[in-house]
Amino acid sequence: MQTKEASLALMVLMTTSLMTLPSARRADEKRQSAKPRHSVLAYLKKISGKLTVAGIHNREPNSRPSMQTDKVFELTGRYPGLWSGDFLFRAEDVTARWEMIHECKKQWEAGSIVQLMLHVAPPNQPEVCAWEGGIKSHLTDEQWKDLITEGGILNKAWKARLDIYARYLQYLKENGVLILFRPQHEMNQGAFWWGGRRGADGTARLYQITHDYLLNVKGLTNLIWVWDMQDMSRDFAEYNPGENYWDIFAFDIYSDGYNKSWYDYILPIVKGKPMAIGECEKLPSPAILKQQPRWCFFMSWAELTFTHNSPQQIQELYKSSSVVTRNLLPNFKEEPRLR
Repeated sequence: MQTKEASLALMVLMTTSLMTLPSARRADEKRQSAKPRHSVLAYLKKISGKLTVAGIHNREPNSRPSMQTDKVFELTGRYPGLWSGDFLFRAEDVTARWEMIHECKKQWEAGSIVQLMLHVAPPNQPEVCAWEGGIKSHLTDEQWKDLITEGGILNKAWKARLDIYARYLQYLKENGVLILFRPQHEMNQGAFWWGGRRGADGTARLYQITHDYLLNVKGLTNLIWVWDMQDMSRDFAEYNPGENYWDIFAFDIYSDGYNKSWYDYILPIVKGKPMAIGECEKLPSPAILKQQPRWCFFMSWAELTFTHNSPQQIQELYKSSSVVTRNLLPNFKEEPRLR
C-alpha cells in the first residue's frame, strides 16, 4: 500500500509533467490555488465597455430547465450566451433539482456561461415552501440576529441548507463547471425574507456567511460571486458585502434602471469590476448598450422576455454587433479544473 507521502509525490509528478515551461507551470499553479478569477471572469472583464453577452433565466419548471433558452433559439436562430437556473422552492422544482443541475452542466459543455440563483426557503421553514409567506416573508429582528450569529439555531439551519446546495455545486465542480453564483439577490428588495436589511449586520452579513461557508468550509472554488441590487433605492453602500466578497456586480431593472443616472451612480461603486444587467423584463436596446457599454451581460427574466418585448425587438438585439451569443463565446471549458 502506498504511503500518503508517496501518493502525494506521484500526484505532483503527474501534474507537473503536463507542462514543460516553468513559467507556464507557475501560472497554472497560481490559477489553481486562487479564488475564482478564471477564464469566464477574465473574459467578462475583457469585453467590458465593448461587448455584452446575451442571457436568459430559466425558472419554473426545473423539469424543463432549458425551456426559455430554447425559445430564444427558435425565435432568433441563436442561443443566449448565458444560461441561468435556480434551486427554487416548490415541491415539483425541489425534486427536479438534479435535472436543472444536469442542464447546467450540459449548457456549460455546449459553451454557455452558466449562473445559479437561490430562490429558496427561509431557515425557519421547510425546504419546500410557498411564494407568498415563504420566499416573500419576514424574519423578526430576533430571528435575524439568531441567523447571523455563529451557533444560533437559524444560523445552523441555514448552514445545513447550504450543505444541501453544496452537494449539487460540488458535482459541478468535479465536472469542471464554473458558475456565476448569485445568492441573496436584490438585497434592497424587502419583500424577500433575506432582503431589505441595511448595514453591516443586515443582508450583506448573510451574503458573507454564505460566501465564507461555501468557499472555506465546502471548498467550492468554482463559484464566481455576484452581488446583486435592484433599481429601487440608491443606498447600495448599505448592502455592499465588501469588494473581497464579490466578483461581478449585477443590477436588476424593473423600473427606471435604464436611465443613465443609474449607470452613472453604479460606475464609481463597481470601479474596474464587471457590471451586468442581472435581471430585466424589458430588454436593453442596442442604442442603450451603446450609451452604457460597461454592461458585460444582460439576463432577461424567463417568460417576461416574450411578454415585454416583441419578436422583432428580441431578434434585433440578438443580432446586434455588440451582443455576444453562445456561438461567439470562447471555449471556457478547457480551463483547468480547480482542486
